[in-house]
Amino acid sequence: MANNKSAKKRILVTAKKTERNRYYRTRIKNIVKSVHEAVEASDKTAAMAAFKTANKTIHSLVSKGFIKKSTAARKVSRLHKLVNNLEA
Repeated sequence: MANNKSAKKRILVTAKKTERNRYYRTRIKNIVKSVHEAVEASDKTAAMAAFKTANKTIHSLVSKGFIKKSTAARKVSRLHKLVNNLEA
C-alpha cells in the first residue's frame, strides 16, 4: 500500500488510465471483428458499413493519441483489402 500522498494519487491515475485503455483496446477489437464477420458472411453492404465505422473510429483514436498513425493506417489498410476482395 502507498504511504505518501503522491504515491496514492499515482495509483488512482494509473487505475483510471488502465480502464480507459482497456475500453479503447476492446472497442478496436470489436470493430475489426464486425468487419471480419461481415466479410465472412459475404455481405458487401454490411462490410462497407462496418468498414466505414472502423475507419472513422480508428482514425479518431489516432487524434486522441491512443494509437500511432502508422498502426491505424496498417489496420485500416488490411480491413480495406478484405472488403475490396469481397467485391472481386
